[in-house]
Amino acid sequence: MRKIYFFDVGVKNVLINNFNTLNLRNDIGALWKNFIISERIKFLHNNGLNPKQYFWRTHQQQEIDYLEEQNQELSAFEFEWNTKKIIQQAPKTFRDTYPNTPFQVITPKNYQKFLGLN
Repeated sequence: MRKIYFFDVGVKNVLINNFNTLNLRNDIGALWKNFIISERIKFLHNNGLNPKQYFWRTHQQQEIDYLEEQNQELSAFEFEWNTKKIIQQAPKTFRDTYPNTPFQVITPKNYQKFLGLN
């Protein structure tokens, strides 16, 4: 199954006719993921970086939001708006299949480095 992200989340808002402020939205997690992925793609492009990009999901619905592969090295990222429900590690199936792959949770508190802003 595919995931589709918008470079401009305003287009998504028009398509679903939702212009509410963040505190009134029930899709804030999806908006956060879309924003972070689109900004990461812009950062990579602007810095001449071209990693392979993936999304990972099992038939049991375990998933990793975003993976990058550069120089045959894989990195895994999870994006969480709600910092109260942060997972500490990738799903066991992923860890078993891709041992020693760095895993990081990106939140509103730590996203700056991921986007090259600090």
